[in-house]
Amino acid sequence: MKTSKKIGLYFGTFNPIHIGHLIIANHMVEFSDLDEVWFVVTPHNPHKKKKTLLEDHHRLAMVRIAVDEYPKLQASNVEFDLPQPNYTVNTLAYLEEKYPKNNFCLIMGEDNLKSLHKWKNYEVILERYSIYVYPRISEGTVETQFDNHKKIKKVDAPIIELSSTFIRKGIKSGKNIQPMLSAEVWTYLDEMNFYK
Repeated sequence: MKTSKKIGLYFGTFNPIHIGHLIIANHMVEFSDLDEVWFVVTPHNPHKKKKTLLEDHHRLAMVRIAVDEYPKLQASNVEFDLPQPNYTVNTLAYLEEKYPKNNFCLIMGEDNLKSLHKWKNYEVILERYSIYVYPRISEGTVETQFDNHKKIKKVDAPIIELSSTFIRKGIKSGKNIQPMLSAEVWTYLDEMNFYK
């Protein structure tokens, strides 16, 4: 039995977490060499409009509820205790120190790969961590330096065109968006009257 685990970190505000997030994370853990996927819930980002973003603990609670039945998927609040604004490179360093046996890598959509060259210390990230990229329909092109990079693995996951923004707008306008969320997350949202 191997002691070290390969863990994919899936960062996001998850406002709210929906079936698209679960499909991608589950695909990554079942069809790549990752042992687990951790949903790293990003605390309130100073650059995002606060009013549409639920409090950190509610978004974390929904992620925990959503992954409850998936033993290979975990919710993580690691960034809640790190100084803000936080950068991915700092989170990676922190996790590596806290869990030295684990081998961490990043999971991102192709749309994020297109802006990776603008990230703080992206060269350090690429030097030290693998990046698992899932397809997204988006504008723009991927920098040629990332085309055949040995640390970037393209995973042939399903293309999910579902966004938390779309779900929030749907709830606000009284649409039934229940199929887009796991049943437990829907119940939580509905009982709390979120996004209405």
